[in-house]
Amino acid sequence: MSDHHTLTATDSPSRLQSDTGLTVRAIETPSLGDRSYLVHDGEVAFVIDPQRDIDRILAILDTDSVRLTHVFETHIHNDYVTGGLALARATGAAYLINADDKVSFERTPIHDGEVVEIGDRMRVRAIHTPGHTFTHMSYALTAIDEPVAVFTGGSLLYGATGRPDLLGPDHTDALARHQHASAHKLAATLPDKTEVYPTHGFGSFCSANQSEAAESTIGHERRANPVLTRSEAEYVRELLAGLGAWPAYYVHMAPANSAGPCDPDLSLPEKADAAELRRRIEAGEWVVDLRTRTAFAAGHAPGTLNFGLNGAFSTYLGWLIEWGTPLTLLGETAAQVTEAQRELVRIGIDRPAAHATGGPEQWSSGAPASFPTASFADLEQVRHHREVVILDVRRTEEYVSARIRDAVNLPIHELPQRLAEVPPGEVWVHCAAGYRASIAASFLDAAGRLLVAVDDQFENAAKAGLDVVGPEA
Repeated sequence: MSDHHTLTATDSPSRLQSDTGLTVRAIETPSLGDRSYLVHDGEVAFVIDPQRDIDRILAILDTDSVRLTHVFETHIHNDYVTGGLALARATGAAYLINADDKVSFERTPIHDGEVVEIGDRMRVRAIHTPGHTFTHMSYALTAIDEPVAVFTGGSLLYGATGRPDLLGPDHTDALARHQHASAHKLAATLPDKTEVYPTHGFGSFCSANQSEAAESTIGHERRANPVLTRSEAEYVRELLAGLGAWPAYYVHMAPANSAGPCDPDLSLPEKADAAELRRRIEAGEWVVDLRTRTAFAAGHAPGTLNFGLNGAFSTYLGWLIEWGTPLTLLGETAAQVTEAQRELVRIGIDRPAAHATGGPEQWSSGAPASFPTASFADLEQVRHHREVVILDVRRTEEYVSARIRDAVNLPIHELPQRLAEVPPGEVWVHCAAGYRASIAASFLDAAGRLLVAVDDQFENAAKAGLDVVGPEA
């Protein structure tokens, strides 16, 4: 779907009748793999699953000159901190959450089957679709007395479903079976041409698997989505077999959302000079360089860690950091620092301890540190001349499916606690495309290890002549 999608007449999938006169705005958060939605009829609007930084939504309301009347949550989110309560308070909109969800703030409870009238033309019906959570709701939009769209949150995704294991292993099997039943419930009660608008599934770890699709309909999902083409037993077996690790910060999200997050503060924290940065590093705090992995490898303040803004910054920083560790952000500009803050408030890291701008020359009183980068072809060549340690920091399931023979696997999210397990010697660290390898390299460099960061696509390893093994090699 485009960011500004006016529902227009066509016979092709993923379009609605022009006489609806409705507009759907998809608000993308690529770093977390999620979408929020704003829907309006030119006068009044509702929002589904808003992210924490509500200024993006307030700007659309202003640009489109519409009034927000309702904010809906499909579920108490496990992968980000919601902006729902703050948005409702800022606009005077009603905040609707499943009546069975236990929260510590005033909201408008909504029940399965309840219909909410929004303006003269929009009707939103709550559909209980457990699976991602027990209390998960989907919301079907009716215009001109006909269902035209369904907002499915973490239930029915594009070619996939939301994962059922985030509430713990005791509930996973039951939730997987609920997820199958919920998808079939949606398919049975909504017309094939109903557009599907999920919250998860665009790279989010809340998705059980991933699809490249950007739009879909109930009819398309009925034909293509495994949850609708497999029996319950087949679906559950395949789903559970494919589940991998999920980010550690997820455990903090539902409690934060149940408590009612406030509007975030995106003002810059205090500024730190080189001496202050060194003090923080030596105290065990995290000082994070936001620049690209190429810039970091070429020169950085010793002891700093690299989580570049040009990748899944908040996902991996939130995954690796010990919750509550003071965090200082280093950016080339104040705008970079502010962008990082915006990413971090979405996962509940609200106020960095400090920040600095410029480059490594300003961030350290001594000479910048550096380490070399290389390709898989370079790795293939160097192995003929000397023995090196190949460290693969991809997730376990990636490593099992295809890996360089004799490579050591320490998944990136486990590396900070397992650095001592990296074998002695010169370390060549790689992942699938370079981003996670740079994070790992920064930890190794801070620990004083001799290393080379492989900045290359893993598919090039076999092409370079390296012995790649595994069922997908």
